[in-house]
Amino acid sequence: MNDKIPSRVIGAVVATGLMSFCGVVVETAMNITFPTLMQEFHVATDTVQWMTTLYMLVVASMVPLSATLKHRFKTKQLFLSAITLFIIGVVLDAIAPNFTILLLGRGIQGLGTGISLPLMFNIILEQVPQPKIGAMMGVGTLITGVAPAIGPTFGGTLIAMLNWRYIFILLLPLLIFALILGLFCIEQKSPIVHANIDTISVILIVLTFCGLIFGISNIGSTRLVSVSVAGALLLGVIALGLFIFRSTRIAHPIINLSLLGNQFFSGHLIAFALLEIIALGVSFLLPNYIQIVNRSSALQAGLIVLPGAALGAIAAPLSGRLYDYVGGRLPLRSGGLIALLGIAAFMLMSHHLNDMLIIFLYIIFMVGIGSSFGNLMTNGLQQLNRTDQTDGNALFSTVQQFCGAVGTSLAAAIIAAGQAETASLSVGTATGSFHVLILFVILSLAELVIIIWATNKPVTH
Repeated sequence: MNDKIPSRVIGAVVATGLMSFCGVVVETAMNITFPTLMQEFHVATDTVQWMTTLYMLVVASMVPLSATLKHRFKTKQLFLSAITLFIIGVVLDAIAPNFTILLLGRGIQGLGTGISLPLMFNIILEQVPQPKIGAMMGVGTLITGVAPAIGPTFGGTLIAMLNWRYIFILLLPLLIFALILGLFCIEQKSPIVHANIDTISVILIVLTFCGLIFGISNIGSTRLVSVSVAGALLLGVIALGLFIFRSTRIAHPIINLSLLGNQFFSGHLIAFALLEIIALGVSFLLPNYIQIVNRSSALQAGLIVLPGAALGAIAAPLSGRLYDYVGGRLPLRSGGLIALLGIAAFMLMSHHLNDMLIIFLYIIFMVGIGSSFGNLMTNGLQQLNRTDQTDGNALFSTVQQFCGAVGTSLAAAIIAAGQAETASLSVGTATGSFHVLILFVILSLAELVIIIWATNKPVTH
């Protein structure tokens, strides 16, 4: 049996991964620019966070279609559509005259990423030899995982030396390279079949995500019993119930919810969701804390989170290799424990978080996160039959984007509530950050308990 990964497969993974990389780079770079954007466009904390939240909402609304789109269209057609949309969004943001146009550009980028993101993992699952899947999933995670390491420093440097608009301008050459690489390397391996897209299900997914995220993001600035909080949350819950009801009664649902009946797969998915909420919430919290509370510059904020994000990215393929040798139990349990220790230390030291301490604690936290993400997907999908893995990947990718938006919105809402309680922006930010960290410690503990249970089942490679 030939276990060598073909060079074209590697090229296809890199091409699709680069688009996701650019999406995360923009997201994390813009987190650094939020204080600047708040001043330039005269918007508040819970408004500026929509730069991240809207992008993730659009991605989360598109990703559930990935399994259907994969069956209906050629992989290269999907990639070309995705990268064209992303480039249009990047150009729009580079020239945006106001905050509304800036948000529109991010939304269009989300359409592109929503189509592209599952492609990378589908190519790995479909075209990489079984003994190399763990390592290659780690490489795929590394491609997108390096972005949080580069993004804040990239954004901080450009703000210090040029202008935030260059965050978008300088990504264009990378996107053009990915476009050329994808044209040459992406091949069609599975047959194209007719697959209908259920329009009602798509509408219900959009209403679910928009209602829940809009409601959560307004908690910090609006009364709980209001249309924009309770009303939005109720809309999201009702739409979710109707989506589940419809998906269980049509022949070809856009998300195969029957997979959730596999309790070991569901355990991995829930653990993945909790870590995504925590990781994206912390990536929003820290740059704002560093700049507003510690009064460091945007460039300093980027450099402070760089070591942790970089080591977290490196941990992904290394833990993927460990997974190939020993299975998921060791890397997943140790990763969850390390992440818990890191976030708990952040909470306990939250009133004394100088820049050096943030560097140290973020390294611990991100090594745990990096050791977990790729392996949670790999080990979770191994609980399914090969024929169900495309649908399983769609579920993981949907949860990743939705929970990332939840994490960002929760952090922004709780911090905004803290800021509203006092006239001092720095005191309010510190208080809100402490409350966010308490919540994240609870979620991290829950993740560790769930993954210990979910990895009790022996995995056959």
